[in-house]
Amino acid sequence: MKGIVFTEFIDMAESKFGFDIVDDVIESANLPSGGIYTAVGTYDHSEMIQLVVGLSQRTQIPVSSLLKIYGKHLFGVLMNSYAHFFPNIKSAFDLFEQIDTHIHVEVLKLYPDAELPKFDTQRIDSNTIEMLYQSERKMADFADGLIEAALEYYNETANVQIVNLNDSGSLVKFIISRA
Repeated sequence: MKGIVFTEFIDMAESKFGFDIVDDVIESANLPSGGIYTAVGTYDHSEMIQLVVGLSQRTQIPVSSLLKIYGKHLFGVLMNSYAHFFPNIKSAFDLFEQIDTHIHVEVLKLYPDAELPKFDTQRIDSNTIEMLYQSERKMADFADGLIEAALEYYNETANVQIVNLNDSGSLVKFIISRA
């Protein structure tokens, strides 16, 4: 997992919960990296899980909620730092349709070793889109936060239905219907 995902998670956690809590989470997790990340580094996904679970234990916020909060936070960071990836995108649906065909292609140009989730999208009609999320990292709650943040960014109102297609959480369908 790319370091930017870790550095931004730590920044978000420190701003929302304080340095002391985050320091305690990192110290008690006994991470192989020591909790020292660079944005361009690559780190084992298990470290992110340890950080999120540790933060959940200290804040009493469920892991799923923390991942969703973090997805919303990271979307804002990405839109501020990588707006050039989105020049012709005028709506959240446009963005969703271009995740794998444009955005992830650009990400791989910057970070060839990035292991990205797969999103297959299908527009059902002008107000409904289905997104099939596939990832062995099983972070659909994080993707849900990104989806909600995109809808907010484009000032769109929609209902997001989440359908788990397997028991592991590695295959999830998002059905997004504009209100």
